Amino acid sequence: MIDDGKPIFQQIAEQIENDIISGALAEESQVPSTNEFASFHRINPATAGKGVTLLVDDGILYKKRGIGMFVAAGARERLLAKRRESFRTDYVLPLITEAKKLGISPAQLSQLLTDEGEPS
Repeated sequence: MIDDGKPIFQQIAEQIENDIISGALAEESQVPSTNEFASFHRINPATAGKGVTLLVDDGILYKKRGIGMFVAAGARERLLAKRRESFRTDYVLPLITEAKKLGISPAQLSQLLTDEGEPS
């Protein structure tokens, strides 16, 4: 799971986000502890903690004192909205810009996407 191209703490945060989006971690469910993440990935607990803290700061996780970290209500929808906006800025807008350069109309672009999305 660890990818050298991205800081480990960000990868931990993304792993938790992916688990929330997929439903593997439901809202109000407890997430693994930083020590569990550290042990599993063989990393420093402070590094795992930094990833968890990112999600706490974003309101995705919250702490129950003495018990652990939990997924906040509405976390999945907030994550989906954030990821959709990232998808739009990272992929859709550059795609539209390049299509305009190539003289591809919105209708043609839509047809290309439809054709590519259909099963073979």
